[in-house]
Amino acid sequence: MKVSIIGCGAMGSGIAQIAATAGANVTLFDKRIESLERSRRQLKKRLGKLQEKGRLSPVEGQGIVSRMAYTTNLNDIAGSNLVIESIVEDRAAKQAIFGKLESIVDKECILATNTSSLSVTDIAAACRLHPERVIGIHFFIPAQQIKLVEIIPGLQTSPEITDQANVIIKQWGKTTVLTADTPGFLVNRIARPYYLESIRMVDQGVANIATIDWAMTELGGFRMGPFALMDYIGNDINYTFTESLFEATYFDDRYRPSGTQRKYVQAGYLGRKTGRGFYNYFDHSTNPAPNKDEDLGRSILLRVLVLLINEAADALFWNRATKEDIDLAMTTGIRFPNGLLAWADDLGISFCVKKLDELHNQFREERYKCSPLLRKMQKRGERFY
Repeated sequence: MKVSIIGCGAMGSGIAQIAATAGANVTLFDKRIESLERSRRQLKKRLGKLQEKGRLSPVEGQGIVSRMAYTTNLNDIAGSNLVIESIVEDRAAKQAIFGKLESIVDKECILATNTSSLSVTDIAAACRLHPERVIGIHFFIPAQQIKLVEIIPGLQTSPEITDQANVIIKQWGKTTVLTADTPGFLVNRIARPYYLESIRMVDQGVANIATIDWAMTELGGFRMGPFALMDYIGNDINYTFTESLFEATYFDDRYRPSGTQRKYVQAGYLGRKTGRGFYNYFDHSTNPAPNKDEDLGRSILLRVLVLLINEAADALFWNRATKEDIDLAMTTGIRFPNGLLAWADDLGISFCVKKLDELHNQFREERYKCSPLLRKMQKRGERFY
């Protein structure tokens, strides 16, 4: 099988490694020779570390390297069975690439975009001959480590292409979930309250960033607190995604970007990559200590948690994915400690509705409006599982 990757940034290089490790012959395209050389060096470095840890033999490492080809000539992707585009999140740039791909590859070739936020349907519209073979295959960073991949058919995508893409990615050792082509898809959209509501609580003086991170990790069992996670992702990336989602959902108040986070971006406080974000990562720096008041911590946890549950319930209500895929996506893609719909069952649907109504009555904002599905389930005494 020949797989071609368009774009050799961190994501594109990671996907290329995954495909080559699974036995595919991979062609990695980028316009810049220096980017390709950097990708080649980084691959050898990553494979070397895996060999040091005993997770890869030298023969296997050599096999992966031998199956990789690097090119600045887009025509070298001819003969591919699958092409995955992984360039900048820009609609015009992606459409331009897909417009060129159709004239290079065979009509049986699957054309995939790794977009995290743009419409697959819109990208597929650039293909005039066979838009039905365009699909979204969304990996998460770091692609080599995160098991989850979202499979996103556009309006034009044929069921056969969806099935083929799903089989291929599973053969690569990934866990897949099928999600509708809606703004933000599944994981990143459902996760918005984790970040936005946490920043709002700091803005409102409820608690400092360290206390909120402590509450979510120590009391909630989350692997990383929201502020530590934003610093890890990068405030610029996190903010830009929220801004894009806000616009794509016709300015739904639930996804209104944080003015506070925007200031951090403007100041260049992007997180770990710049040495400073919500926390300071320079040597000998000091950061605020958490207030380990368990009553305060539990109120913080429940406020964020019910909003996450509300988003997950809405995803099910609007048929964006199955309940099983929603919970699998959040535990595998962003490593939440529990599936949100299963968590709603544990807390009690009535409790979730009551808590959301309390927040809505307190703030009178649409972001706290209870999902119709939760309210219906409360009235009927139903559970998700």
